[in-house]
Amino acid sequence: MIALRKRDTSLDLRPPATWRQTWHLWTVFLPRRSITGRLVFGRVWRRHDGRHWIYKQFLGHQHDDHRG
Repeated sequence: MIALRKRDTSLDLRPPATWRQTWHLWTVFLPRRSITGRLVFGRVWRRHDGRHWIYKQFLGHQHDDHRG
């Protein structure tokens, strides 16, 4: 008889599925390489590509001024 064992996911260090492929704001204290190869730190965009974290420079919020 072959016993099927459920895979234990409690030691799975991958980010949750909802965070994969989604850019989110993150604070980086130690400089990281961005997708263009430059060093970024502070507030950055970050997402997981399935194997690694990818960082992109955060340029700030865009405000639309509709005052006449």
